[in-house]
Amino acid sequence: MRDQVEIGAGRTATRAYEFYDLDIVPSRRTRSSRDVSTAWQIDAYRFDIPLVTHPTDATVSPETAIRIGRLGGLGVLNAEGIWARHAEPEKAIARLAEAATEDPAKAVGLLQELHAAPIQENLLTEAVRTVREAGVTVAARVSPQHAAEVTPMLLAAGVELLVVQGTIVSAEHVSAGRQPLNLKDFIGDLDVPVIAGGVSDYRTAMHLMRTGAAGVIVGYGELTGVTTTGDVLGIGIPMATAVAEAAAARRDYLDETGGRYVHVLADGSMDSSGDIAKAIACGADAVMLGAQLAAADEAPASGWYWTPSAAHPSMPRSGVCRTDRLAPLEQLLYGPTTDPSGDSNLFGALRRAMAKTGYSDLKEFQKVGLAVRG
Repeated sequence: MRDQVEIGAGRTATRAYEFYDLDIVPSRRTRSSRDVSTAWQIDAYRFDIPLVTHPTDATVSPETAIRIGRLGGLGVLNAEGIWARHAEPEKAIARLAEAATEDPAKAVGLLQELHAAPIQENLLTEAVRTVREAGVTVAARVSPQHAAEVTPMLLAAGVELLVVQGTIVSAEHVSAGRQPLNLKDFIGDLDVPVIAGGVSDYRTAMHLMRTGAAGVIVGYGELTGVTTTGDVLGIGIPMATAVAEAAAARRDYLDETGGRYVHVLADGSMDSSGDIAKAIACGADAVMLGAQLAAADEAPASGWYWTPSAAHPSMPRSGVCRTDRLAPLEQLLYGPTTDPSGDSNLFGALRRAMAKTGYSDLKEFQKVGLAVRG
């Protein structure tokens, strides 16, 4: 039972924890990092590192999706983004970077303008096929609001993993004026695995697992200085608790179904490589990274970053923020690095954390001891 805290007469709130509230506790055993595996698999698709990109044009173009795939991760295209709407996406993003340099607020307005253009099936098809022809796993993101209309284009183009992602996603998305998206029916009609989210608690995670989703996203890419959902909507997701609850739902769903395993992906509140390790320790199978990858030399937006919610036509919930450009993508993921802050060699650090606590693979590391600070 989670702690209930009285915040006023007759009103309680649930105590929850962020990654920075926790520390990983070493065990009596250590091992060589050479003996540690960071590989994971979802459906038929295997990856060398538990990395799925947050689906934003700031970090994922068809070319960077290919590069990430060849480095062992999964790059997710935003099927409702600039590559699907504009024939010269690089020029559009260059305009964004220039506008953001003058005034980041102008860049949000320009994002809204660029996303007002219609999705063009030929452009979306070209982006997906570019990735597919490179021989890496092809994944693309759609919002719940537009999943029904965009997904057939993606399937025709050859998408292998579909990501249905919004700030908060439920088993049934209801919208006045249009047919509601019932995820269970939607997923049941598809021949490709679906990753859906974000969620923040046990009950919602369980509901999404029962729709047939292959993976559930916890969070919505929240990062201090970038996302403003807390300021705009008052909604926040304490990620350590949320990941642990989704992991508990995964365990119970595994028992309920007699062996169907649904993957948990953590998306948000990871400021360093240590937070990535804590996300796995709390029960995540993989992490979704965005701003961390915007610092790569290959990032399309040249160090600028935003989430898809920045382009909402009436209520943007992300700024356009500058990140420090650190290194080539391979060095960010695998090192070596001279940076001691945890911003680089992200998965080398995860491997070292697993070795220092004596665990040889990700599923074992999910059982590592944790301590609450203070």
